[in-house]
Order: sequence, then C-alpha cells, then structure tokens
Amino acid sequence: MSGMTYKGYAARVEFDAEDHIFVGHVIGIRDIVGFHGETVSELENAFREAVDGYLSACEALAQRPNKPYSGKLLIRVSAEIHAAVAASAEAAGKSLNQWAAETLNKAAHA
Repeated sequence: MSGMTYKGYAARVEFDAEDHIFVGHVIGIRDIVGFHGETVSELENAFREAVDGYLSACEALAQRPNKPYSGKLLIRVSAEIHAAVAASAEAAGKSLNQWAAETLNKAAHA
C-alpha cells in the first residue's frame, strides 16, 4: 500500500464510519495538521491544501515548519546484532547502509 505524500510530507488516513468521511493527519512532524474529505479526490485535495496552509501559516508567523524525516537514522543494537548484519551485508556484496536501507524498505512495505 502506498501512502499519500506531498512536498515531502506524508499522511495517515482513517475512515470515520460515524460521519462517513476520510480523516487524515500529517505524520512525521510535531505540529498537528489534519484534513478530511468524503471522497478520495476530496481527501487528496484537502491534504494538499492542509500542507500548503501549514507552510503559509508558518511563513506568516515567521516560524520554521517542522520538516519531514531527514533520511538519517541512528539506531543502537547489541554488538552481536551489529556483527550479524555487517556479515549479511558483506555476504550480499553491499555496504551496511545499502543493506540496511533495502531491508528496512522491504519490512516497511511488507
């Protein structure tokens, strides 16, 4: 399943059965930015408008908008796990970073 993204921002969407609408929130930032729509098309437009509105509001308030994830990930694991993944990466002919990125991508899209 592919998520909604716009200008580097991503969204989580749920269906509100009581109101019969899709409700979404921008994820990956500290600020709260929400939107909704009755159809997929309305939802997509509302998402883009919410992101644009958020960026405009930040500019008007002279505040820096929260940025989506940078792409840098620091994790701490045991020495045994570190050795095992380094060996797996080497066996695959890849750098540890390449191997980890591919493995995380597969897990995220499983």
